[in-house]
Amino acid sequence: MKKTLALIQMNVVAGDVEHNYKHVVELLDEAMQSNPDIIVLPETWNTGFHPSEDLPNLADPDGERTKALFSTYAKDHNVNIVAGSVSVLKHDQVFNTSYAFNREGRVVGEYSKMHGFTPAKEDKYFAGGTHVGHFELDGIPCSTVICYDIRFPEVVRMAALPGTELLFVPAQWPTMRLRHWQVLNEVRAIENQLFLCAVNGCGAVGRVQSTGHSALFDPWGTNLLEMDTTEGVGIVEIDLSTVEDIRNKINIFRDRKPELYTL
Repeated sequence: MKKTLALIQMNVVAGDVEHNYKHVVELLDEAMQSNPDIIVLPETWNTGFHPSEDLPNLADPDGERTKALFSTYAKDHNVNIVAGSVSVLKHDQVFNTSYAFNREGRVVGEYSKMHGFTPAKEDKYFAGGTHVGHFELDGIPCSTVICYDIRFPEVVRMAALPGTELLFVPAQWPTMRLRHWQVLNEVRAIENQLFLCAVNGCGAVGRVQSTGHSALFDPWGTNLLEMDTTEGVGIVEIDLSTVEDIRNKINIFRDRKPELYTL
């Protein structure tokens, strides 16, 4: 089964929620020119990634605005959307939450980032999620982790274990750690034998610049697409039969011995 993905590498304006919601529709329309099967966005595109005291005032209450926008867009355009992540206000706490929408506009996936990036005090301003989630898009088993989560192989393996074939990694990863972004995503694709779609922002918060370089890795670790540092839409086709091929040749999930692992 072959599918076309559109990776939206967005220049998010920190704190300017109205601009970001308007601009994201413009980028969705640009992506639709290639008639993709799945559109993917970066992390915290509604508020920007800037953990701060004003987040509760900027965050989307219960994700309602975000869900209304993407549900309607997905249904009207017959496209699957992994809406990156947004800052969401739930029960007086802000979560970094990703939603996935199928072609009918239904929310089929929801995941809140588990690991707050402590050097930026994300853990002080965002509440952490407690579990991974799994969903299907056009019959493809999928899951999502967010940015800093990719440094924790345990959570990625949890996401992969139920047979996930396509993992999404929305992020706002900085230029100073570009090499980590490239290596960690490649390794997670290889060790979990899945396609990994990593979509990064390219905006700035103060002196911190998100590095772009959104990418798509296949289960062998081959880089099928790597964007540059500027805003734009990257288009790539994947062949899901690659997952079955590698898992038949080197079946790590069969050969695991979890009874011997102590963490």
